Amino acid sequence: MFTAENLLREARRQKATPSGSVPEICLLDPDGNMVRHLVAGNQAFKCPHWACYHTDLYLFEQEGLQFGVVGCAVGASFAVLVSEELFASGCELLLSITSAGQLLTLRNPPYFVLIEKALRDEGTSYPYLPPSNFSGIDEQLLEWLGPRLKSCSPPV
Repeated sequence: MFTAENLLREARRQKATPSGSVPEICLLDPDGNMVRHLVAGNQAFKCPHWACYHTDLYLFEQEGLQFGVVGCAVGASFAVLVSEELFASGCELLLSITSAGQLLTLRNPPYFVLIEKALRDEGTSYPYLPPSNFSGIDEQLLEWLGPRLKSCSPPV
């Protein structure tokens, strides 16, 4: 059966990757900018337990918390595969952080935008959520994130 667990088991065997888990909080960095910055500054190192065939997982620490980050997981189907492998390896919370252009100027870049709702048009999310036109952020996560994001954002 084709599952993330089976794929990782075989990759672990073929690559002689030691058993272990990944951090509970991981990031997808589709542009690869964060990974390149952390590696260039010697702030991140490869996770010895990541058995994925196609990507590297880098570990870094921020304010006493360890994070994992995968760069260049581009495209919905590939990002979903990597996401499933991360969750099968011990990830509990996965965030995708990327760059984008802006249609409406909110302030001078750089700044972060938290996407709370997205139109579901590609089909990748359908096996994971009940049918609907939109996919939205988990309300409990939004409630927890809201004040934390506001406290680290410069005023508009």
